[in-house]
Amino acid sequence: MKLIKLNIICLLLIVMSCNETNKQLQVEVFETSAKGNKLTKISEFQTADSLVTIKLKPEETFQTITGFGGAFTESSAYLLNKLSQKNRDTILKAYFAKDGANYSLTRTHMNSCDFSLTNYSYTPVEGDKNLEHFTIQEDMDDLIPMIKDAIAVSEDGFKIFASPWSAAPWMKDNNNWVGGKLLPEYYDTWALFFSKYLDAYKAEGIEIWGFTVENEPHGNGNNWESMHFSPKEMTDFVQFHLGPKLETDGYGDKIILGYDQNRADLKEWVDEMYRDQASSKYFDGTAIHWYDSTYDYFPEELQYAHYKAPNKYLIETEGCVDSEIPHWQDDAWYWKKEATDWGWDWASAEDKHLHPKYAPVNRYARDIIGCLNNWVDGWVDWNMVLDRQGGPNWFKNWCVAPVIVDPDADEVYFTPIYYTMAHFSKYIRPEAKIIGLENSDVKLMVTAAQNPDGSIAVVLFNEFEIPKSVTLSLNEKNVEITIDARAIQTIMIPKL
Repeated sequence: MKLIKLNIICLLLIVMSCNETNKQLQVEVFETSAKGNKLTKISEFQTADSLVTIKLKPEETFQTITGFGGAFTESSAYLLNKLSQKNRDTILKAYFAKDGANYSLTRTHMNSCDFSLTNYSYTPVEGDKNLEHFTIQEDMDDLIPMIKDAIAVSEDGFKIFASPWSAAPWMKDNNNWVGGKLLPEYYDTWALFFSKYLDAYKAEGIEIWGFTVENEPHGNGNNWESMHFSPKEMTDFVQFHLGPKLETDGYGDKIILGYDQNRADLKEWVDEMYRDQASSKYFDGTAIHWYDSTYDYFPEELQYAHYKAPNKYLIETEGCVDSEIPHWQDDAWYWKKEATDWGWDWASAEDKHLHPKYAPVNRYARDIIGCLNNWVDGWVDWNMVLDRQGGPNWFKNWCVAPVIVDPDADEVYFTPIYYTMAHFSKYIRPEAKIIGLENSDVKLMVTAAQNPDGSIAVVLFNEFEIPKSVTLSLNEKNVEITIDARAIQTIMIPKL
């Protein structure tokens, strides 16, 4: 009898243990933190005093993800060519390999930009309205080899969209690289320019997914290459010139993104772009930048842009810590609010509140999560590689990049921004769906996405000095983890 009772007790214990296991949510946790984690896999957690509950709601779905990534610029490509083959390969694999950041959405420039070595155009012959002398020779030494090598490294592939900063001066009303407008007599020529670009890159084995019509159509304070459009001028150009030309030349499937500047002005732009069915036909989405504010991601404007055109793309196409010289091999600097942007020094008095001192890592994590929670479907960083000065840049417009190199010493530094980007690009894949969630702590930023393979990525950002214990639940299963102070986490849940 005692033996029977003992067997029954053991059986009950096994059943109870199985029930507990069945309620346990199986996860992998990766953390980047001010204390030194760099996308580090962690499995042991200390309980914190601050308690948070997060309930995932995969039955609630929002936008479909297009991708995450950075920009191919002449400056980045030039620097890669100055490094050893080993370091060049290391950087490209870190960005594009499956076990790296696995970038899926990228940008490049048409003609030169500020992150070029000098001003140049694919249309060097003045008055060449039919672009018989169109050439991408300027891209052959640096830019095209970088793109081709990235394609070779990427197992999953990635999309590329291209953006012009300016037409050649001879097409503009001020005959200058900086500022001015495209002369109406060259509207058809400029539309042809996009088609010629597609032809030329296709001949090099590079498929271009789409375009933004113009980088920063408001201009940039008359500093480097720019060409101004009003909302109506850009919409008319797309509706009556660019869209029809791409269709005629067999490129009607190429994506056209309008606007391509800061979010505060989104409403007037999307109102004009999507003014009627005839204009909306040619715009596939809206492109935005983050420079209006160091801190604010403008959720009201993002929501407005989405509901104005709910079936169109809404992509953040450029962001960087600008006008700063990056610190070399000093991880702590990227977590300090003193490493802030131009607005702290230069913003007007009425805009100063939009530019508090704010750490670069915080800025990236906050902005990407804020965007994802407000209908943005793609997020693209600026330069992938810069040097210790924050260049090269012909205008000396220094910026920070996720990867900094010293070409003279052949050294590479992966900054904390690189790992911050990878928390999203590596784990939230194209065609993922942003899903609903309940979060008991408004100070802990959270977003979640379900990937095409059924796995779920949850990204947390705790910018404060206190660790937080988190109970994460999904379909009646739970797991308890802790996110450290000043840390980003990606929690991966396999398909259930």
